[in-house]
Amino acid sequence: MTRPILHDYYRSSASYRVRIGLNLKGIDYHSEKVDLAGGAQKEEAYKAKNPQGFVPMLEIDGQRLTQSLAILDYLDATRPEPPFMPENNADRAHVLALSTLIACDIHPLNNLRILKYLKQELRCEEAAKDDWYRHWVREGFDALEKLAAPRAGAFLFGDTPTLADICLVPQLYNARRFSVPIHDYPHLRRADESASAHPAFAAAHPDKQGGHP
Repeated sequence: MTRPILHDYYRSSASYRVRIGLNLKGIDYHSEKVDLAGGAQKEEAYKAKNPQGFVPMLEIDGQRLTQSLAILDYLDATRPEPPFMPENNADRAHVLALSTLIACDIHPLNNLRILKYLKQELRCEEAAKDDWYRHWVREGFDALEKLAAPRAGAFLFGDTPTLADICLVPQLYNARRFSVPIHDYPHLRRADESASAHPAFAAAHPDKQGGHP
């Protein structure tokens, strides 16, 4: 069987999610680095494979998959152990809501292309750009902390990692990079601490990846 290839950038939140997912499923893969800072994602050879020009992209089972949540859904459907989602429908909806709050509401406002646009096209000062980042992260975390609280355990939902933790950990990594205070989020911090002690999460950390400066 052909070894899966993950087109990856060490500090991409979406790529970080997929690395965690692959590790949790015990999938051996090859990481093909795409230098976002250098603009490699815009090169024609890459966009011929992924017209959106984003990472991650996963080549697996003869498929070429894009968008991190779609990739994680595919992995969960084709390699069901350990599951990323609870079996109960209400719990599943809850975990999906936590995950999409991070992946669809917080992250898109703060990813690299948005920050570049603010700085280069709208001429935002560095301090204003960082304030933009911190504002949207704090707003999202305020809601996430309250939504997670009733069913949180060692992780964001219960005592085993789910899709919500896969999304949370990269977002907290970025929050710390931009000096977002997280002391007011005890459930988020506990989930992050539990995940940090898990080998699948630890191995996916940006500092452990090739291409790190």
